[in-house]
Amino acid sequence: MTRTVPGRTDHVVVVGAGLSGLAAALHLLGAGRRVTVVERDASPGGRAGRLVRGGYHIDTGPTVLTMPHLADEAFAAVGDSLHARVDLVPLHPAYRARFADGSTLDVHTGAEAMEAEIERFAGAHEAAGYRRLRVWLEKLYQVQMRRFIDANFDSPLHLLHPDLARLAALGGFGRLDARIGRFLHDERLRRVFSFQSLYAGVAPERALAAYAVIAYMDTVAGVHFPRGGMHALPRAMADAAAEAGAELRFEETVTRLERSGDRVTAVVTDTDRIACDAVVLTPDLPVAYRLLGRAPRRPAALRFSPSAVILHAGTDRTWPWLGHHTISFGREWRRTFAELTETGRLMSDPSLLITRPTTTDPSLAPPGRHLHYILAPCPNTALGPSAADWGDLAPGYRAGLLSELERRGLDGIASAVEEQCLITPADWQAQGHAAGSPFSAAHTFAQTGPFRPRNLVRGTANAVLAGCGTTPGVGVPTVLLSGKLAAARISGAGKPPATAARTRPAAPNSREGRPA
Repeated sequence: MTRTVPGRTDHVVVVGAGLSGLAAALHLLGAGRRVTVVERDASPGGRAGRLVRGGYHIDTGPTVLTMPHLADEAFAAVGDSLHARVDLVPLHPAYRARFADGSTLDVHTGAEAMEAEIERFAGAHEAAGYRRLRVWLEKLYQVQMRRFIDANFDSPLHLLHPDLARLAALGGFGRLDARIGRFLHDERLRRVFSFQSLYAGVAPERALAAYAVIAYMDTVAGVHFPRGGMHALPRAMADAAAEAGAELRFEETVTRLERSGDRVTAVVTDTDRIACDAVVLTPDLPVAYRLLGRAPRRPAALRFSPSAVILHAGTDRTWPWLGHHTISFGREWRRTFAELTETGRLMSDPSLLITRPTTTDPSLAPPGRHLHYILAPCPNTALGPSAADWGDLAPGYRAGLLSELERRGLDGIASAVEEQCLITPADWQAQGHAAGSPFSAAHTFAQTGPFRPRNLVRGTANAVLAGCGTTPGVGVPTVLLSGKLAAARISGAGKPPATAARTRPAAPNSREGRPA
């Protein structure tokens, strides 16, 4: 039995209308709580926001949606459905990988299609290795999901379960690169199944093999895209929450929390005071701890993941060889990770994620135009250039990135750009993300599972954290789970509110009206 918030929990204020906050709100509504969501921006989404420029509808955050059933769980909590509100398109292929030697590989989630593609790409021996790898990934996911990912931890002792032995027997505590190498010998293929550790903030040769569960989500479970862009997901979640009785308050910034003893009694914004019985805090860890007035003690300071520069480019042309998601790998691999996580240098031979959402939904751009999202990982501001440095670096970095894309086959891209927006670590830091990284705390062993910052903070009885900085971690699926886990800390296992139970609490909708 894990700890839950003691005392009355009838009215919960959720700070932040990002994916974790909206997931928490839906699960709390389903458990009979009255919920108020407070968001500083004018619309829901948080990191999964929306920017409109010149007729281009730009997703400002994540572009890859995996494990959509986790979002559907949140909708189901209020008797709703993800598929009734969002048109999800399965992507085939999930990715297109393009390598420095000019070779390309389509990454399929179907076993037979992927096996055939690998045989074409690298031969029958590697295809056989892929079959064994897929079985291993499926077993790894089955062992980890309910016990180690979709779970609250109060102590490392909660790891003591037969599934821990099963995870060890699967090699989950070895190194990711070495474990993938047991199945695949072609270095290019090994990159496809290990690059995901970059977003966890750890190089593949140092990351735990257990993190291959992220590759399972990408390469086995499947990648989807919501028509209308990724921002359609938080929009739909906000709609469902409002219809289930939540009060949504946009363009209000939380300035402080009122306390009585060890309990938060009210959330104070720049325009109002909202009394509450419990609070869910979804801002990045330093902001949440500042609001609480305390941070948990740790043996060592938190280490944060690498950051990213993102160039959003609306263009008057495109390049047919691009997929919806294309990973353009540089020649260097180990050096890239050393630059990102050790030396703090900008990548000398970058590996890039290029997303073209108009491949699947042309309505995101004006007729005959195309939208491209280019993500270039870079060191965070604690290790690499500071936020102030990026003010000088940004123009040159943009020019260099466009030149690199030209060299990689996007000929004429610089002249094709009609609308653009460059996001750097300085922008992430200005939004309150620690070390200028949107990926929060790195998933080192000392910052994973029960060792990750917990969603309950000692000294405050009725505040719970959600988001990528706490349990279970970084990524859309895990952020959705963090909202569910935060709600469970408040609602418990079927623990009713102090007032009479109600499935859809009556609460006023936002004075701005429900999100469209």
